[in-house]
Amino acid sequence: MLNASSFFDLTEFSAKEVFAGTDHVWDGLKNLKTYMDRTVHGPFSHPDLTNGVPLSTPLIFHDQHLQDAEDCHIIYGDATKGKLVVTRNGQQLSGASVIMAGVVITGSRILLGEGVLIESGALIKEPAMIGDQSEIRQGAYLRGYCLVGMRCVVGHTTEVKHSIFLNDAKAGHFAYLGDSILGGDANLGAGTKFANLRFLPGSVKVKTETGTIDSGLRKFGAILGDRAQTGCNSVTNPGTLIGREGILMPNTTAPSGYHPAGTVIR
Repeated sequence: MLNASSFFDLTEFSAKEVFAGTDHVWDGLKNLKTYMDRTVHGPFSHPDLTNGVPLSTPLIFHDQHLQDAEDCHIIYGDATKGKLVVTRNGQQLSGASVIMAGVVITGSRILLGEGVLIESGALIKEPAMIGDQSEIRQGAYLRGYCLVGMRCVVGHTTEVKHSIFLNDAKAGHFAYLGDSILGGDANLGAGTKFANLRFLPGSVKVKTETGTIDSGLRKFGAILGDRAQTGCNSVTNPGTLIGREGILMPNTTAPSGYHPAGTVIR
C-alpha cells in the first residue's frame, strides 16, 4: 500500500532506480544521495562559469558541452512544451539548453538534459539532475541532491533540498520542498510549504489506518502521488503522504500521515 508503485507510475521516469529494492515510498529518499553520487559526475564547466559567482553572459548546453551564446538567437518559449528554441547562423540547435546570465552554480556535478531553461537569479548547488525540457525559474534555489525529471518546473523563489520531482511535476511559485517527493504531474499551488522537521527529537513516524510506521528519517517532508495537487498557501506536516489525485485545499494544513488516493483535505 505504501510502496512506490502505489503512488507513482515509474514507467517513463529515467531515474526509477532510486526506488529499486525499497519497501516504502520514502525509502527513495534514503537512496537519493547514493544514487546521485553514483550517477552525477563533473565537470560541468566553462571559462565564464565561476564557482559561486553569477554568470556574466548566457551559456548554451548542446551536444554535452557548455558553449558561448553570443552568436545564438534564442526564443524563450515554454521549455516544458518544447518551445525553447536556439539557432546559430540560421540553423536550429536541436535539444539545446539555455543558462541565462545571472545564474549561480556551485560545484561541477550538474547533469543537464535537453531543452532546459535556467533563468537569471537561480542558484544551483551540486549535485543536481535536471531532466529534459524542465524550467528552473528566476530566484529558484536548489540546495543539493535535487533530482528533477522531465518537463518539470521549479518556480520563482521556490526552494528545493534533497528532493525528487517525477516527470511533469510543478512547484511554480514561492514553495518550499525539503526531503520530499512530487509524483508525476503533481502541482503545488503558490506558497505551498512542506515542513520536514519535527519540533521533538527522533525520526518522523507515518500514521496509517493500521498503525504507525517509523520512517527512520529525522527529516521527512511530504510525498504527493501522481496528479495530486495543493492549493495556495497550504502546509504539510512532516511525514505527510497524499495518494494519487489527492487534493490539499488552499490555506489548509495537512495532518501528518497517509491520506489515500483521491482524498480531499479541507
